Amino acid sequence: MQSGRDDCDFSQPVRCAWTVVGETLLPVRASCGIQIQPWQTFDEAGTFDYVVVIGGLLHSGPGVSDTTLRFIRRAAETSSTLVGICTGVFALSRAGVMDGHRVCVSWFHYWDYIARFPEVDERLLVADRLFVIDRRRISCSGGRASVDVAAAILQLHIDTATVQKALRILLVEDAQRASAPQPHPPGTKPVDHPRIKRVVHLMEQHIGQPLSLDELAARVDMSVRQLQRLFKVQTGESPLAYARHLRLRTAAWLLRGSDRTVAEIAATCGFSDASHMGREFRKVHGVAPGAYRADRGRFADDEALASDPISAGHDWSGRSLNHTRARH
Repeated sequence: MQSGRDDCDFSQPVRCAWTVVGETLLPVRASCGIQIQPWQTFDEAGTFDYVVVIGGLLHSGPGVSDTTLRFIRRAAETSSTLVGICTGVFALSRAGVMDGHRVCVSWFHYWDYIARFPEVDERLLVADRLFVIDRRRISCSGGRASVDVAAAILQLHIDTATVQKALRILLVEDAQRASAPQPHPPGTKPVDHPRIKRVVHLMEQHIGQPLSLDELAARVDMSVRQLQRLFKVQTGESPLAYARHLRLRTAAWLLRGSDRTVAEIAATCGFSDASHMGREFRKVHGVAPGAYRADRGRFADDEALASDPISAGHDWSGRSLNHTRARH
């Protein structure tokens, strides 16, 4: 926004301007330690074209205040478009202004969102794309995608050449479209094709209740035959084989790092029962799940782990990943 708002580098608000608002005028400390000084309080703020909510830490800190939630609800009643950046979408959802809208979250926070908003229609939850524009709601997975959202907003109001100039100043070659896939979580085999990346994300998100080939193909606007052929080219495996290995990898990780029963792990990983998981597990590891768990040290190799806890989506107790644990 700063790079696109004026003609030279004079930081003059020629094309757009913004205001930083907060509950009070006291500085707000970001998780990195930087303090942001609000210019106006919520009560002083007028009506904006866009209200951008920047997310904070999910598992520590004071959380979203009632005053902030009231401001968000009040903004939703105006002509403003609400924008949630990264965990900012959690605040929008807490305020109830995302009901009936598609919600984009980072793959990193997918299970956190499910845990906090269990009533959400998962068909409206998007964790395989960079950002989503749904009427007067924009939600963004965070990080670099914030640049893409800013570019998408600018393109609605100013000429393309100016937007491209702003991106070049930031040393960004081009903005990604909303349909661009999020990067892969750690521990998954990298693929190049955007639709296959999305399919892999969908498999990970629905590991406990696997989507059928028909459902996967429909989600990425492909026929089943097209999906099977392209998936094999990209990964060297069929979609069913890839999903099976994903479930077994997650099961191995839970056996090594949790005290959950084999039956509980089987259910979590999408197997019909413990016997079903046991048969499939032996084919890959050569031992039953119980034996694998009993000799954790022996099987603590790269193939058995194949990923870190992030790719499984849960911590060792089966709860959703917490923000602190997943960072290194």
